[in-house]
Amino acid sequence: MAGPPDASGPGLAGEPPQQPHSSRQAPPERPAQGGPQSGLLASLFAPSPQCQPMLLETLETNPYVRLLLDAMKHSGCAVDKERHFSCEDCNGNVSGGFDASTSQIVLCQNNIRNQAHMNRVVTHELIHAFDHCRAHVDWFTNIRHLACSEVRAANLSGDCSLVNEIFRFHFGLKRHHQTCVRDRAILSILAVRNISKEVAKRAVDEVFESCFNDHEPFGRIPHNKTYARYAHRDFQNRDRYYSNI
Repeated sequence: MAGPPDASGPGLAGEPPQQPHSSRQAPPERPAQGGPQSGLLASLFAPSPQCQPMLLETLETNPYVRLLLDAMKHSGCAVDKERHFSCEDCNGNVSGGFDASTSQIVLCQNNIRNQAHMNRVVTHELIHAFDHCRAHVDWFTNIRHLACSEVRAANLSGDCSLVNEIFRFHFGLKRHHQTCVRDRAILSILAVRNISKEVAKRAVDEVFESCFNDHEPFGRIPHNKTYARYAHRDFQNRDRYYSNI
């Protein structure tokens, strides 16, 4: 998943604690691991037997992820399952993150609860990976860049779908999708930056309109899997449309 030469740099975008979806610009903290381990202690740090099968299911069947994988390949940043994904135990409640220094997505196997959760985590992180590939993202020193990618990830990953919001007991508000995206982007920034909520909110407010309306590579807000399938079909047909102009 090699991005533009000067778009790389240490950092990670990911999921916040399980209530909010966040993107971390620093890798999720892993439990300290010393030298060779055996017995019960070794088993605590062994990859979860569920993580890899769930990841494979997501990569092969989820329409959000299939579109993002095609878009990454089209942009010159093809994703390799063995190279660019790592199932690990993480400290705290984070579910995953994108490490820009290694172009690797970390999946927190001890916090990913089920297949639907895996789908959302991988989608969220691939949006950050896509942003890293196509743009000169300054993950660490430009809070507006981080805020923009968090807005896009919350908007396009399905994390603010009606079903997910009902499970969070959040519904019935006017312009609810925009409110959800804004709130979760702020929570994601706060999960990875030692800044005040006011500073995070100001960064999101400054970029919200342009980044909320940036729907690449979906071309539309994929509110559910049906929308995502349509978006994937449209993406696959782009070159054909352009060749007929």
